[in-house]
Amino acid sequence: MWKYMKRYLHFAVIAALFMVGEVMMDLIQPGLMSEIVDDGVLGVNNGGVGNAHLILTLGLEMVVLVIFGGLCGSLNNVFVHMTGQNIGNEMRKDCFRNIMTFSFPQMDRFGTGSLVTRVTNDITQVQNFISQFVRGMIRTSMLTLGSIYFMFRLNHRFGLIVLCALPFIMGTMIFCMVKAYPLLPKLQAQLDQINEIMQEDIAGIRIIKACVREIYEKLRFGKANDDLIKTQLRVLVIFAFMNPVMNMLMNIVVVVILLAGSVQVSGGLTTPGIIMAAITYTTQLLNGILMLVMLFQNITKGIASWHRVKEILDSKPELVDGSYDGETEIRGDDKVVRGKIEFRDVSFAFPGSSQTVLKHINLTINPGETIAVMGATGCGKTALASLIPRFYDVTGGQLLIDGVDVREYKQKALRKKVAIALQKSELFSVPIKENIAWGKPGASDEEIASAASIAQAVDFIQSTPGGYDTPVAERGMSLSGGQKQRISISRAVLKPSEILIFDDSTSALDLKTEANLYEALSAAKPDTTKIIIAQRIASVRRADRIVVLNGGRMEACGSHAELLRSSKTYQDIYHSQIGGEDNG
Repeated sequence: MWKYMKRYLHFAVIAALFMVGEVMMDLIQPGLMSEIVDDGVLGVNNGGVGNAHLILTLGLEMVVLVIFGGLCGSLNNVFVHMTGQNIGNEMRKDCFRNIMTFSFPQMDRFGTGSLVTRVTNDITQVQNFISQFVRGMIRTSMLTLGSIYFMFRLNHRFGLIVLCALPFIMGTMIFCMVKAYPLLPKLQAQLDQINEIMQEDIAGIRIIKACVREIYEKLRFGKANDDLIKTQLRVLVIFAFMNPVMNMLMNIVVVVILLAGSVQVSGGLTTPGIIMAAITYTTQLLNGILMLVMLFQNITKGIASWHRVKEILDSKPELVDGSYDGETEIRGDDKVVRGKIEFRDVSFAFPGSSQTVLKHINLTINPGETIAVMGATGCGKTALASLIPRFYDVTGGQLLIDGVDVREYKQKALRKKVAIALQKSELFSVPIKENIAWGKPGASDEEIASAASIAQAVDFIQSTPGGYDTPVAERGMSLSGGQKQRISISRAVLKPSEILIFDDSTSALDLKTEANLYEALSAAKPDTTKIIIAQRIASVRRADRIVVLNGGRMEACGSHAELLRSSKTYQDIYHSQIGGEDNG
């Protein structure tokens, strides 16, 4: 945490100085009040004759000190907030920056709900901890120690009475902290769970309503929320026990001081003004200790939250960046060609799984070639495509792009070479134009319109009220499945890339629209290597070659006509669809 605090240490030091000024004003005033009572009102040292001038002079002095103390307190708050907010801002940006480097398995391990909680709630707790520490630690320590010191100056017996109560006070605090601390990480984990359920249910609200599962989800959310409340109540009960005990102990101290003071006043050993000052210092001491209790609560929560934030900050990307910037050139026919992909005995299993998804894949895809990938559900089609932009690393063999192992590339350089459109289209809550322009930031309106034309999206975009400026609802809920896919395809087409991957991204399109899309794509990007993952024969039959996967192995590879003669799996797929998609 020091890494962040040292950047804004100057604000913290200034805040601390202003806090010293505020507390000193509070500590000086009981002594002045003692003089006003003893000499100004009672005239203890003047034969019982009061002194109005002294009352006026010391009263004005106290007013000035109060104003100065208030000014110091206000400035302290300003610099405390500048410290805490700036530190929280830096932490939040660093956490988000680190999350952007996480691999898919890392994202899965943390969970989306947990990451959201850590970047929002946990960092807020850390901010509060730092702000309370800078402000509260100085104030509480000075009030506590200063009150005891001034008590001893007034009357050493009063000071001893307070010291006798301190072990009981500290013991109560430590007991409560020990009981509460183990519950705080559990509290944050339960908050993670609530966020996970909320995110899942809001994203899947259509499925919930379609399956009439509202009651089930209400019960699931209610159980998670009940567990959170139970843990919160246990923490609150612990701290609720602490405050009355502290008050009781300090009130006992006040009673003992009054009893001892009455005896001393009778014996002429002290004055009423000193007893009033002693009670004021005792009250300040009580306030200081109660603030210390609140401070320790925030410290306990802050440290628990800091450990969770630190997990994000300390997590290193599992995919280690290479050093190659992607400048290899493969020459053929006296021109530069790019986009060659080679699978050399590639095997792959998802991290943490013992099941091999791809087994000994050997395949060379030449620049500008269109390759289709087919196979049964779960045969490894998407896994094969995910290896090309290096979303995952191969577990065996090599995957080369333009003759270089993908693990040697800088990830940014590698992914610049690849554009991908997924079956599940991810859209953002911005206008249609901006969603398409994600493929090429700064693209002109003409380029965006050209990409939309290739993706067969122009007609439906122009039919919307705002055209390309029509806002897209969260997660694309305002669009149909086919419309979302076409915007996603437009984005991929617009991106300047050497390799274009369609991972079942035309599944929601009708056959005529899909055929027009591929025809326009071939005409617009003849030199781009295209990989089409699909379930329909009509989607792949025009590809240069079709790869058939079966059980993670490459069973066959060839043109549509060749596979109809040689591949049993392809024949089965063809005959299962021929009635609906092929009329000869």
